[in-house]
Amino acid sequence: METKKQAQKYDLIADHWNGDNFNRNNGIEQHERALRLVKNKRSAIDIGCGSSGRILDLLVKQGFDAEGLDFSKEMLRLAQLRHPELSFHHADICNWVFPKTYDFISSWDSVWHVPLNEQESILRKFCRALNPGGILIYTSGAVDEAGEGDSEFLGQTLHHSALGTTKILDVIAQSDCACRHLENDDWPNQHLYLIIQRLE
Repeated sequence: METKKQAQKYDLIADHWNGDNFNRNNGIEQHERALRLVKNKRSAIDIGCGSSGRILDLLVKQGFDAEGLDFSKEMLRLAQLRHPELSFHHADICNWVFPKTYDFISSWDSVWHVPLNEQESILRKFCRALNPGGILIYTSGAVDEAGEGDSEFLGQTLHHSALGTTKILDVIAQSDCACRHLENDDWPNQHLYLIIQRLE
């Protein structure tokens, strides 16, 4: 699945996350846990920020200079309406170069939509983009082995992939980072989230 085609599919369903029926508490408790480990609350970015603005709301409330990134034009348009004061990047995370390093990076329910052969390099890129002591919150499929497939959501066929838990932990360790928390937080669904810290 090409990431551009994936983004175009999200253009068609962007209103879902912007609407009243979406649970705006989704992921917030997990982010609050991760944010308790942040020493410096200066720069932050929400990768795959989507249209809800809920994570950006939390980052701004915590005092961060926050940014958002998404490859869906419609997601970004709606996000900018919610937060016209913030900076946004329309980019494919597979080839985007971070302009600076960050104290906090959120990648919540977004990167699992990129092809499997891009997963490892993206996670390494995230780790490099952290300031010493910085925190990354990252989600993936809670699976042991690498794999990919398609699923139907709101009438769209969406591609998803995952490295597998062991490989994720290997990449983290090889990237001068440590896993501070790992949890399948939506059992029996296979939803894994990790809190990752760059070593000082």
